[in-house]
Amino acid sequence: MPLAEGEWNLSYSANGVLPGANFTFGTFRSRYYLLEPYEITYAKTEVGDTQNPRRDGVRLGQDFRSTATITFEIGVDTVDAATTAHGRHGANLDAVSVLEQAWDGEAVRRRFGTPAILRTTQGGRARRFYGRPRECAPAGTRLTRQGYTPVIADFLSVDGIAYDDTEKSIPVSIAPPPHRGLIGPLTTPLSMTGEGASTTPGEAVVGGKKPTWPVITIYGPISQPVCEVVGRWKASLNLSLAEGERVTIDTQPWALTVLRNGSASVAGQLLRGSPRLTDMRLPPGRHDFVLRGSDNTGLARMTVAWRDAYGYL
Repeated sequence: MPLAEGEWNLSYSANGVLPGANFTFGTFRSRYYLLEPYEITYAKTEVGDTQNPRRDGVRLGQDFRSTATITFEIGVDTVDAATTAHGRHGANLDAVSVLEQAWDGEAVRRRFGTPAILRTTQGGRARRFYGRPRECAPAGTRLTRQGYTPVIADFLSVDGIAYDDTEKSIPVSIAPPPHRGLIGPLTTPLSMTGEGASTTPGEAVVGGKKPTWPVITIYGPISQPVCEVVGRWKASLNLSLAEGERVTIDTQPWALTVLRNGSASVAGQLLRGSPRLTDMRLPPGRHDFVLRGSDNTGLARMTVAWRDAYGYL
């Protein structure tokens, strides 16, 4: 569901008996409003500089940027929840418990490599971060008995990158793409209309400001499937998929998996010459995807999904 301007939403799925979360805050209508603007703090860059031997200066190395922490000062307000101080006190304890339950994140922190999602709308832009809820500290105050408690809560972003909340995807067929040239006779002025005027089969137009991570799913029947980004890289798999089977190459940094039918890892079936998953990022711009392989039915297909990425909201 779209968020209102200034709202935030923390969500993750349940894990067995451990409940999931779908917690919205940040505005007065949620009763969990921000006392101060959110603060995004980026971790210090891990520099790889080394001292030059027997002379001044350093040799610049490879530098790496770590995580980002998003901090919220939240006012939990139930002043209008009851007409008595006793009722307001109880309502406020319940409301703080809801926040604490969502921020505890036990369902997600018990799963290796699985992130929670923090979504927001700021300046009309719907964005999301991937990471984990961390510290949550309700302040001890006498105001709690009157229906109000301030809370400080942190969220750790995996990579400090804000992603578009809307996922984009394209279908790619194994069949050769339609003719993309001009067929005569031609008249002037030349013009194009309709869907083909903006996109063609297998064409991905990545927006945003930073390279992003594609999720590639190939559906059978197909043998020796190959996903190629024309002019960039080619990922080849030494396997066969029957009709109804699929293999998903998930390059997102919290995933980095190659899964058959969503469960069995077949990362070892990537052929030599295929790029590492961490090297399959797509920079902003146009990219042509091609699916190759052995398929006598013409039913094999592929989908490529991604979210535009930004260095800040």
